[in-house]
Amino acid sequence: MQVLDDLWIRIAVWFRGLLESFLPPWAVQLTMDVLGILLLIVLGIVVVLAFTYMERKVIARVGDRIGPNRAGPFGIFQAIADAIKMLTKEDVTPTNADRWLFLAAPIVVIIPAVLLYAVLPFGRGMVGVDLNIAVVFVVAMGGIPILTMLMAGWASNNKYALLGAFRTVAQLISYEVPMVVALLTVVLLAGTMSTVGIVEAQASFPFALVTPVAFVVYMLAGLAELNRTPFDLLEADSEIVAGYFIEYSGMKFAMFFLAEYINLFMVAGMITTLFLAGWQWPILPSWLWFLIKVVVVIFLMMWIRATFPRFRIDQMLGFAWKALVPVSLVNLFLVALVAKVLEPGWARTGVLFVSNLALLAGAIAIMAQVARKREERARAAGEAAIKRYYGSEVR
Repeated sequence: MQVLDDLWIRIAVWFRGLLESFLPPWAVQLTMDVLGILLLIVLGIVVVLAFTYMERKVIARVGDRIGPNRAGPFGIFQAIADAIKMLTKEDVTPTNADRWLFLAAPIVVIIPAVLLYAVLPFGRGMVGVDLNIAVVFVVAMGGIPILTMLMAGWASNNKYALLGAFRTVAQLISYEVPMVVALLTVVLLAGTMSTVGIVEAQASFPFALVTPVAFVVYMLAGLAELNRTPFDLLEADSEIVAGYFIEYSGMKFAMFFLAEYINLFMVAGMITTLFLAGWQWPILPSWLWFLIKVVVVIFLMMWIRATFPRFRIDQMLGFAWKALVPVSLVNLFLVALVAKVLEPGWARTGVLFVSNLALLAGAIAIMAQVARKREERARAAGEAAIKRYYGSEVR
């Protein structure tokens, strides 16, 4: 298995040696950097082709349907057929749109999605750049889509698009806060902001077991950042038709679609890196374990999409500020306290795990109690309204 584990590294070393035989050092480094960028772009395209097909099949089976089954055997060429359709569609720009911003938005939205792959460790020794502040880089790049969606909505000169853009600012900023607090919890436990260092710090225990609260918070915030059900209010077709990209067609629309699925793989990869010990696991090659964990996380996200209904906008924002933010802050305090008192080992892991379970149970109990009281108030208000209307006691 060691040969398979080092396969891609050996290929890169061999190719670099081949280039060094007839190119100067600066040209070798430039060629390797350009090839690395091209590989990341190709990876993004492959991710979109694979996971659009997977999502259609998963959602179809949850709904007791077959899913794609016409384009190729088992419908595996459906994504390629969709890409051809996008390429042949008419590209329309609204007459009163801000033309340059309208054209720039679908291009800019792709850039941070691809750049984030540079710090994602795909396996042992398989990372584009091992930044010592990789977590800060991830947070910084994750904020750019907010600007691009606002840019798309404003430039479209469409009220539905503008409403979707305003929802973008409200939703994504709201869920950035608990996501960053969950990241701080992991950094506190690992003692480093390097993604490679975080994976190596989970040699004994994956952080999903050490701090399940941070894992759940990051997963839910990640779904909101990806605009996936039940947090897809930015493009709610039943309310604002298609949201911030309603005026985009053809390849411009495809660029937003590409960015969504590239970010899907990235968020699942970050969850794997931060909470599921990344590439670490015995027997199989490290890069294969990383891919398996990412696919499992993405399957869970698809399952959630096929199961839960969409929130209202007030429920969604309230859930972020009234539930996720307080829980993540309390969890950060607990982790900091336990990490200060206890040394790394079984004792600290056990205390953190138990305290996290207690925090989760307490948060769920409080939310259930608040929901019951809200329901009782609504019922009482309804009965009072009926009584006023009919002028008699409601039986």
